[in-house]
Amino acid sequence: MILTINVAVLLAVIIVMRLRRRTQARSRFDEKMTVVIVLVFGVLIAPTSFGQWIFSVVGQLAQNISQTDGR
Repeated sequence: MILTINVAVLLAVIIVMRLRRRTQARSRFDEKMTVVIVLVFGVLIAPTSFGQWIFSVVGQLAQNISQTDGR
């Protein structure tokens, strides 16, 4: 039996674990590493249907916000 791990799911778990830590306990390097991990996660998830759905939802939200600010 071969165990396969989706890298995007693994990175999502790592992100959740890192963000649960207290802010005071983080060093600058730790914060930079979290940013890099989140960016890699974004690149991995962007071409998927879930990533496209997130992009669509955020785009609609931004459009609604910009329309209400323009009144």
